[in-house]
Amino acid sequence: MNFKRNRTLRSTPSIRDLISETTLTASDFIAPLFIVEGTQIKEPIEALSGYCRMSLDLAIEEAGALYRLGIRAVLLFVKVPEAKKDNTGTEALNENGLMQQSIRAFKKKVPELTVMTDVALDPYSTYGHDGIVQNGLIVNDESIEILAQMALSHAQSGADFIAPSDMMDGRVLAIRTLLCQNHYTNTGIMSYSAKYASCFYGPYRTALDSKPGFGDKKTYQMDISNRREAVREAIEDVKEGADIIMVKPALAYLDIIQTLRQKLNTPLAAYQVSGEYAMIKAAAKNGWVDEREAAIETLTAIKRSGADLIVSYFAKDFILWNENE
Repeated sequence: MNFKRNRTLRSTPSIRDLISETTLTASDFIAPLFIVEGTQIKEPIEALSGYCRMSLDLAIEEAGALYRLGIRAVLLFVKVPEAKKDNTGTEALNENGLMQQSIRAFKKKVPELTVMTDVALDPYSTYGHDGIVQNGLIVNDESIEILAQMALSHAQSGADFIAPSDMMDGRVLAIRTLLCQNHYTNTGIMSYSAKYASCFYGPYRTALDSKPGFGDKKTYQMDISNRREAVREAIEDVKEGADIIMVKPALAYLDIIQTLRQKLNTPLAAYQVSGEYAMIKAAAKNGWVDEREAAIETLTAIKRSGADLIVSYFAKDFILWNENE
């Protein structure tokens, strides 16, 4: 008899742990947080079961709890009231705006936590688009001027990383140049390098009331059928000064994560987006899957495909599940 007994390495939990090729830890995660104006506000997001919009005071408490659990980074998003929205993101540049206030408060209250901030115009736009609209078109160069100023404002408030999610051409270079000109050379850039025009963003857009007011985002977000384009985008972002590149969404784009990992040595993040989270939650609610097992399996797949960091709404739950084993 001359054949390998592969099942030997699967025979007990301890042996399986010993030879496990992919391990998830708390420090692999970036936790997204949605912040709203006011105090003592915790609004459940119907489309993101178990997730809430929080006022800054409660968001800081949540950030402290996340840090104590071992999560080392948060990604901040703000919900902007309609009255403060316009076509050029005026509120995005307000030094006393909700994002700027949030950054300063987070760095004061939880200074060890890495604070990352979303940079795009859609939460601030009356049109719900990631750039300035002119004659029914989303214009590129005018938009990146505002995005760079927005990033600088976040850096001045104390952000550790800027995360441009807009997919305008040249925005990483514009942001890096402006940061360096103003001596913010240590502020990192986590670029959404391969952000696809996906159907899986719906719950997020509901959470921030940032749905596009007309058309779609296919003129600036990537075509879902393209892979080589993702490589070009990522290489360009690294050349322009990105410290971390990101693929978004994650689950439908595991091949993109793997391809970029093979092509580049730059740290690689992946965003398990709201629709991916919501599908697991909905299936679990109906008894079709086990929520914990489905979440762990999908998160493991994202890490196994090559992601160094994972933005996920399951971040806190994953740590708590492991603690309670």
